[in-house]
Amino acid sequence: MTLTVVHLVRHGEVHNPDGLLYGRLPGFHLSERGEKQATAVAAALAARDVTAVLASSLERAQQTAAPIAAAHGLEVITEDGLIEAGNLFEGTRVGLGDGVLRNPRNWWKLRNPFRPSWGEPYGEIVTRMLAAVQRAAALAEGHEAVCVSHQLPIWTLRRHLLGQRLWHDPRRRECALGSLTSLDFVDGQFAGLNYSEPAGSSDPTVTGA
Repeated sequence: MTLTVVHLVRHGEVHNPDGLLYGRLPGFHLSERGEKQATAVAAALAARDVTAVLASSLERAQQTAAPIAAAHGLEVITEDGLIEAGNLFEGTRVGLGDGVLRNPRNWWKLRNPFRPSWGEPYGEIVTRMLAAVQRAAALAEGHEAVCVSHQLPIWTLRRHLLGQRLWHDPRRRECALGSLTSLDFVDGQFAGLNYSEPAGSSDPTVTGA
């Protein structure tokens, strides 16, 4: 029996003074608190048998992955399948009272919450995230891998693996900044998961992800 563990890490807090939904936009880096969260995650994983570290190409994910990789003498592998979900509201404020949703012309983008109509379909997120996790598991077979990604992709994959419907209430996501969603694979088959928050808890509805 071969056990391989893939840790899905959500990046740390981002410097975002304007409260934008930054999505895939470049130039959004970790805040000072986010850097401390990344250090906390690295410390939590320091004694683990990590042999591969992969990360989304976005700056906040690369910054979060760096201390984890350094603690194990590894290089960060950029994995496009771990990137944030696409979103039509990227670069805007989305609050009902002070954002783009105040304009009725934008409401058509919300017409189908099950796909969803405002962004990358949940099914496509699952497909690319599964491929990324499988690559990580193959690189670290019999050991442990780390994949640094983003809230929605991590949560969507988790729901898929647990056999739950993909559409959901974002306020109920269990995926804090700097959290670990650790997937166990036995002989290549998903066998369960564990969740932990080495960087502390955070509001799941924080803009950006």
